[in-house]
Amino acid sequence: MSLQSLVKPPLVPPLVMGIVNVTPDSFSDGGRLATQEAALAHALRLIEQGAEVLDIGGESTRPGSDPVSEDEEMARTLPLITALRARWDGMISIDTMKPGVARAAVAAGARMWNDVTALMYDPDSLATAAELGCAVVLMHMKGAPKTMQDDPRYDDVTAEVIAHLAARAEAAMAAGVARDKIWLDPGIGFAKTTAHNLTLTARLEALVDLGFPVLYAASRKRMIQGVDATAVQATDRLGGSLALALEGARRGAKMLRVHDVRETVQALKLQAAVAKAG
Repeated sequence: MSLQSLVKPPLVPPLVMGIVNVTPDSFSDGGRLATQEAALAHALRLIEQGAEVLDIGGESTRPGSDPVSEDEEMARTLPLITALRARWDGMISIDTMKPGVARAAVAAGARMWNDVTALMYDPDSLATAAELGCAVVLMHMKGAPKTMQDDPRYDDVTAEVIAHLAARAEAAMAAGVARDKIWLDPGIGFAKTTAHNLTLTARLEALVDLGFPVLYAASRKRMIQGVDATAVQATDRLGGSLALALEGARRGAKMLRVHDVRETVQALKLQAAVAKAG
């Protein structure tokens, strides 16, 4: 990919995926959507703001988080997916590492499985993804959320992340997942330092070159505080989130996973308008 292509916005802006975490311990909005009514209202508001995909999560994967049971995760997510599907025909994603939760979520109306373990958490994950036939996001992560940030190290973070995701994509296809259903996510903030995250962002086009659509997810993450020490709270990171979203778009991401949907949609519209004017 040429330098000229890197400094131009994409001809087709990426999809915007809105985040709906129905968990008490999410790093950004834990507990704020504790009731199904609050979660549904938030999801519908994100749709009004321009979200084309909604990612529903019932288990926090923030650094240091503890796992929850499959039953608890389903109790948090399935009623919301069912209620949302009754009101909206758009793309719903289930953010889970558990194949049982993914199966139940797809039955309730989800059409995408976003898995932070790249279908490695459970021996049945690959076969389940093939059986379901839904879109699948394979994300890079070392270790587990509880300990992933203890001391992450890489010799070449870009090469290692790309090699891992390429191998997981091959494993998924060998298990029967259609190539056109596979998305890749470099896992910004998952077992990575600020320097690792910045490098992966700057070299995102190398992952794009594998030929799979890329999901980029840096919204409100701690890497922003790593650059701006004043951004201590997740809600202090809007400017950094927008900057990273635009960088992800410039470098070829086909979907952006964000908390601040309206602001991200607006930023992408201005990016496209400037490109058209030029």
